[in-house]
Amino acid sequence: MVFEKRLLRAEPNFRILGKLWRVNWLFVGMICLLAMVGYFAQYSAGGGSSHPYAHSQFVKFCVGFIIMIGLALTPPQILVKLAWPLYGLAVMLLVAVLHMGHVGKGAERWIIIGGIALQPSELMKIALVLLLSSWFYKISWKQMANPLRLIIPAILVLLPVVLVLKEPNLGTAVIIGCIGAVIFFAAGMRWYLILLLLTPIPFVIKLVYNHLHDYQKARIITFMHPENDPLGAGYNIIQSKIALGSGGMWGQGYLHGTQGQLNFLPEKQTDFIFTMIAEEWGFVGGICVIGLLLLIIVGGMVIAMRSRNQFGRLLALGITMNFFFYCAVNLSMVMGAIPVGGVPLPMVSYGGSALLTVMFGFGLLLSVQVHKNSTFGEDQSYKKI
Repeated sequence: MVFEKRLLRAEPNFRILGKLWRVNWLFVGMICLLAMVGYFAQYSAGGGSSHPYAHSQFVKFCVGFIIMIGLALTPPQILVKLAWPLYGLAVMLLVAVLHMGHVGKGAERWIIIGGIALQPSELMKIALVLLLSSWFYKISWKQMANPLRLIIPAILVLLPVVLVLKEPNLGTAVIIGCIGAVIFFAAGMRWYLILLLLTPIPFVIKLVYNHLHDYQKARIITFMHPENDPLGAGYNIIQSKIALGSGGMWGQGYLHGTQGQLNFLPEKQTDFIFTMIAEEWGFVGGICVIGLLLLIIVGGMVIAMRSRNQFGRLLALGITMNFFFYCAVNLSMVMGAIPVGGVPLPMVSYGGSALLTVMFGFGLLLSVQVHKNSTFGEDQSYKKI
């Protein structure tokens, strides 16, 4: 009898150990490897010193790692309850940015809380994914055919898009809109509704362009003809292409990149960190980093497909696509394929807000993997027509 009581008292610990055992540690290892790449890149960006970038990035990663593992052990029932409070907090912070935000590089994107600079738009990406997943798992595929059921979630997507556009931060606003569109489609939105929404896009683009700030229009013009202003608006992308080309096949060597170490490369610790990696490690090093990013994306998609409940599938898909858009926009930007938009390379670029929110998202993703066999929400009465 005494043994049984001890066993009952010890059961919660065994449950935690069991969840830790079910964590995809290979996926965690890939995340840590990407963070290591970021540490060495930030060490180089600091001129061969751990200050001011690498040490700070490492500390933030350690904090994010604890948050990630903690969320991985959190069951979906609790995550659903966090959706609305987290979204509400993100909206309030975005509104606060417009009234008391910190101005940096011509835009109000940060808010100072307790001496720490936070970028609420990064938190909003994760909050939106969590909220849409908790909204759509309650709705059956047949109910998705009713356009009236899509009005509220559409407002939930448009609200942060508008707030982020007013900062202004066009790149992040587009990513938030794309994440919302992906979840809508994965939840069962009909093709004819998608085509109907896509019809006015050419007119919307023209309207948006007319309301862009001067520096945003300059970025688009520079994207088309960077050589027209090589020392002004075209400087960043020209120096980025020079650095990419000078790396060659094997690179100039760690801490020996000319464009990066001689400070010709702008924002080398943030937006253009991949350019500095390619310059020092060459084409081979750049391809290895891209390959690691792709492995993480594929791993996230596998977790989404293996989940047995709709909430987990949508949540894992949304987190993975957020990471994908981060990577796709940043890499395309530094290679000159799209206009420069100020989107960092996740886990590699310097920045606490982006790093911690990405780690927060990975924690949600690992929670889906740990609880993949849960049938949470699959047999509720509100799934019936």
